[in-house]
Amino acid sequence: RERFEFGGRDVASWFPRHMAKGLRQMRLALRRADCLVERSHIPLSGRNPALQEALGIRPHVLVLNKMDLADPRRQPVSAGAGPGGGSAWAHSDSPVPIPLQVVPMVARLVAESPRYHRAESSEHNILVIGVPNAGKSSLINSLRRLHLKKGKATAVGGEPGITKAVLSRIQVCEKPLMYLVDTPGVLPPKLGDVETGMKLALCGAIRDHLVGEDVMADYLLYTLNKQQQFGYVQRYGLGQACDHVEPLLKHVALTQGRTQKVKVLTGTGNVNMMMLNYPAAAYEFLRDFRAGCLGRVTLD
Repeated sequence: RERFEFGGRDVASWFPRHMAKGLRQMRLALRRADCLVERSHIPLSGRNPALQEALGIRPHVLVLNKMDLADPRRQPVSAGAGPGGGSAWAHSDSPVPIPLQVVPMVARLVAESPRYHRAESSEHNILVIGVPNAGKSSLINSLRRLHLKKGKATAVGGEPGITKAVLSRIQVCEKPLMYLVDTPGVLPPKLGDVETGMKLALCGAIRDHLVGEDVMADYLLYTLNKQQQFGYVQRYGLGQACDHVEPLLKHVALTQGRTQKVKVLTGTGNVNMMMLNYPAAAYEFLRDFRAGCLGRVTLD
């Protein structure tokens, strides 16, 4: 396929109501922040334009995680902060773990930038921002384990929306004295286009059921074929690449045993029949992509 038909989908319903409150809270918390740490899965689509206005007035570290799942042929972009603040970026494909990269970067950027009303304070207040399910809480917990030898301070989960409010400050380092504030993942109230929303959904930033697992699986297949990423052919034992998702999901359902019992009303009474479970097959396809089982892929 040369293009993917989105069918006039309305992406407004993909923006949960609690995110508007979270965005307001984050803008208030910006006044006390010395630096922003932005966590993202996708170099471009994974960044919220509603937060970009803050990047020009505060030092900014962009943390690109899951780089081990990204296509090495497609280079990520730089942090790109505005003229008012310095910028740097850390990534998970470096030999140095992300928690070891972040603290020195933040300390250097804060030291090189004006702090205005906080100039006399020796402590660093860092606001962690990003779209849902980008690993913000996990980053805070790993920094605490590494630098303070402390346990988990904020809840994490594999689904978007675990953190729903701006939390209190959490100490992550003693020297320099550094506090991080975990924030809820926030999507822009108006996504630029449906394709950006679809990329975010594939990375788990939007709940699957809001978009539809079948549509997401179809778009994923389209993207893999477009980038000539045919790892799914070997993964599922297909004879060749396929352009439509129905045969793929049928094959996955048959080989993985994804079936469901359905009650059918006939002239002689109710009959239980076993049918292929296409939604379960679509979820299996999405899960394999997110786990890197289909190869290294960059959606942007």
